[in-house]
Amino acid sequence: MQEDDVIELMKDFLSKKFPKECFCCGKHYDSFSEYLRNTKQVGSLRSYDVTKEDRFPDKPIGTVSFSNCSCGSTLTLTSNGMRVETLWRVMNWIRKEAKVRGAAISETLDSLRNKIDVSVLKDDDKNC
Repeated sequence: MQEDDVIELMKDFLSKKFPKECFCCGKHYDSFSEYLRNTKQVGSLRSYDVTKEDRFPDKPIGTVSFSNCSCGSTLTLTSNGMRVETLWRVMNWIRKEAKVRGAAISETLDSLRNKIDVSVLKDDDKNC
């Protein structure tokens, strides 16, 4: 699995999480790109499985990205619903990539999130 494969896989998976609505103010996000353009990311991407000793957890906790709605409420995008085998492949790629880069897993996750976001917005700009 290469970085571009991971980016495309995650874009496809996360795009299916939309439409999404803020539970507090009711703001509606029709697409992943609209969500990215109209929320503010908060903190680092968090994976609760990638740093565990169990490389292939049967019941992974998952990964979560936090963003703030314009009303201030925190919204999340998670890996919930991803096939466990797919999540294992992504986690293994992240571990290997962190090692190759000589970087912390958190840095590798944040870099991946940024590349996914740039790619989603670039695709959206092409379609306008």
